[in-house]
Amino acid sequence: MTFSLGKFCENTSGILQFVGWIVTIVKIGMPLLIIIFGVLDFGKAVTGGDTKNIQESFKKFGIRVLAGLLIFFIPSIVMWLFTLIASFQDATSKGYKTCKTCILQPWNCDPKLADE
Repeated sequence: MTFSLGKFCENTSGILQFVGWIVTIVKIGMPLLIIIFGVLDFGKAVTGGDTKNIQESFKKFGIRVLAGLLIFFIPSIVMWLFTLIASFQDATSKGYKTCKTCILQPWNCDPKLADE
């Protein structure tokens, strides 16, 4: 029995599409949460009137922005790393395309892409 990436992606396209939707929701929700929490933190610090609290709020906001950027780009970075691995080079033409599309663009997920 041989393993085929094309058949794996085609057979698990529903699961990969679900994961893709979760990733998409996180990519949209993360910046919104960062903005909301940043505004709340800055609002508390400004109403408190303490310069030290404003600086701490700014530092927390910076850390949240970095974490949000990391979370936003993780799927793309992982897919890019897979293209660098030699064993995936031969699979990129068919099966890998379905996996990549289902995770990064779940609205375009179609298991028939593996046949193209």
